[in-house]
This record gives sequence, structure tokens and C-alpha cells, in this order.
Amino acid sequence: MARPADFGLRNQEPETRNPKPETRNPEPETRNPKPETRNPKPLVIPVFIPHEGCPHSCVFCNQHRISGVQGKPVTGPEVAEIIRIWLGRSQKKRSSRVQVAFYGGSFTGLPMARQQELLSSVGPFIQSGEVQTVRLSTRPDYIDSEIVVFLQEHQVATVELGVQSLDDAVLKRSLRGHPAQDVIRASALLKAAGMELGIQLMVGLPGQTFTSLRKTVTRVIALAPAFVRIYPVLVVAGSGLELQYGRGEYRPLSLSLAVLQAAWIKKQCTDHGIRVVRMGLQPGPELERSLVAGPYHPAFGELVNARLMLRQTRTLLSRVPPGRQVRLQISDRDQSVFRGIRSANIHRLTSLGLSDRFTLHTDPDQPRGTVQFVPNP
Repeated sequence: MARPADFGLRNQEPETRNPKPETRNPEPETRNPKPETRNPKPLVIPVFIPHEGCPHSCVFCNQHRISGVQGKPVTGPEVAEIIRIWLGRSQKKRSSRVQVAFYGGSFTGLPMARQQELLSSVGPFIQSGEVQTVRLSTRPDYIDSEIVVFLQEHQVATVELGVQSLDDAVLKRSLRGHPAQDVIRASALLKAAGMELGIQLMVGLPGQTFTSLRKTVTRVIALAPAFVRIYPVLVVAGSGLELQYGRGEYRPLSLSLAVLQAAWIKKQCTDHGIRVVRMGLQPGPELERSLVAGPYHPAFGELVNARLMLRQTRTLLSRVPPGRQVRLQISDRDQSVFRGIRSANIHRLTSLGLSDRFTLHTDPDQPRGTVQFVPNP
């Protein structure tokens, strides 16, 4: 595992200044330094059930604010209508794989009748072949062998666990209501059943240090999930964290430190073959209106990817003697990531005296998120 100093994290402390959210329109969160193919991605049909099934009030949580979805819970017939609408809109361009995803809440914490209602609404589409699988998220302590069998019977192929941390002290301060051991047990049950395991992590939790974060990531890598999501902790209106922040008991990470920590996690995961499918919460008006403090940026994931690409570029160019110029090559889809938001990476390379040591070239076949030397023609 890389040392913290590799990402400038050693001896860093959270800053008190809270960056003002920017209004830049974000690009879709699709960038991933792990090599990709151009095969079409499966269509994922989202169904939101914010805060359903979860009796706990984690200190950072206000699902209605975060998701922007409020009002009455979605019904089974409404789920079916959502699926029909998405299938109709994407009929010409979708791939052969379609997955219905229940986002928000803790699905397996719902009453069994409610779980049955929601999953049964997907059943006819699975039987017709229009939908292949179901994805859902839940808490680690709401998984047992009986639940796993029930999910298998309803074609649930992917389960995301809201892990956040594997440090018991951090979990306790975050009011998660379960120990880290529940994550290990639930992960083993899901993987033994052949399900795709996803894990959600957070940076900036109360009491979380970089040492704690590093130990969490080590344990996550040992669990070998298929993918990970990374979220920075934000102070949102109506959360327990808002009260702590107001009393001076909690200090959020600065945007720069949150980006550094997320970049470090992503590097560790991708180095071990674990996909990072998202970084940062989905931006939206409701989230931005409810934001009290914390490292929010509508293109948080792009900031992380740009940071990783800058690090690669600096490492390569540090081997180039002054006065010599080399050819660097990136994917043609990574040009904005290479530059960074508002050309921040270019400005940084210029300030380091490295911008005149290379010419940049693109190749559509080069893996995303990589920088490499190419010979002169």
C-alpha cells in the first residue's frame, strides 16, 4: 500500500474554510482510470426509495435532502411505470442488458411485504426478458442467509452495502448502529451466493483520521468487492451533523483534502482490480440548497480523476531532463481530465517548470486515466 506521503496526505489537517459551491455544469460521472472497453454499458433504471427501511438516523444522513426525492413512497405499479418509461425511451440505443436499481434507503430493512411489492413489480419484465437483474443497497446488519435466498429468488444480482467505515470507533460516532464485523459477515454471505458486491465508503466522517481511513481501505481490499463508491461527508440541513457543526464539534474536510483522500482510495482500489464507479454525490438543486458546509463540488469525481492524472504526469516528466521534450499520450476521451477543471493541471505543470517538456497526443485505444511516453515519429 502506498504511503500517505505519496498523495501529500502526511500531517494534513482538515481546514476550517468551506469552499463555496461552484456553478459549473458537471459532466456525467463516467471517468474511471481503470482500463475500459467500448462495449455498451448496461442500462440501469433507477428507482428511489429514500430512507425507507432504515430506523437509524446516521449523523450525516438526510436522504430526502440528498436524493431530492420527497413525498409518498413509490408504489409497485409506479415502479412498473418507471420501468416502462425507461425502456421506451432507450429502446433504440440500449444494450442487451437492463438492470433495475433501487437506490436510497435500506432495502432489506423494509417489511417483507414491502420488499415483495417492489421486487414483484420487476418480475414481469424479467419474465419477458426486457430486464435481466435487480440491484439494491442496504445496511450490512440487514443481511442474513434467509434474506440472501429471498433476493436470489427475485433475480437480485448486485447488492451495495453502506459500509462508510470499518473502524468501530468511527461507526459509533457516526451513529451507524452496527460494528465492522457485520460488514465482513454480510460480504461473505453475498459473495458465497455469487452476487456482485458493492461497497460505499465516506471520507471526512466524525473521528476519522487518515490512519483510520487507511485501515478501512486495507480491509475493504481484503473483502474484494466488485466495485466501490466514494462519498465526501457533507453537512446538510436536517442532519445530526448540522447540530454538531453548529456547536463547533465537527469540522468538515476542505475540498482539496477530500479530493486527495478520495484519489488515494481510488488508486488503492484500482491497483487491486476494484472498480470505482462513482465519487461524490449526484449534484442537484435540492442538495445544493440544503448544503450547510463541507467539500461539495458538482464535478467532484472529475477533480479526483484530474488529480490522479496530474500525479502520473508529474512522475513521468520528473524523469525528463530540462531542455528535452517528449511525447505524452492519453485517451482521446481524457483531454478535459488531463487539463483539469479551469486548466488547473496545466497551470500546475507550468508553475513546476514542466509544461515545456512535452507535447500531448491522443489515442482512442489507450485505456482511460493513463498517461504514457510514446516514441517520436
